[in-house]
Amino acid sequence: MKKKILIEGMSCNKCVGHVKAALEDLDGVTSVEVSLEGKNAIVETTANDEALKEVIEDEGYDVVEIEVL
Repeated sequence: MKKKILIEGMSCNKCVGHVKAALEDLDGVTSVEVSLEGKNAIVETTANDEALKEVIEDEGYDVVEIEVL
């Protein structure tokens, strides 16, 4: 399932790298694209929304919304 995660708090490419790495380490995630400009991540995953939100917030960023694409 493909999901779009709207994220607040990313301000540089290092932030993008932190979010991307955290999501890639999560079980069930098969692909991740993170956009600084779009303030979002597009994730192909079987992980539930709560798990996605938790790994991003553990990195210090805020999840605004998660929608299924």
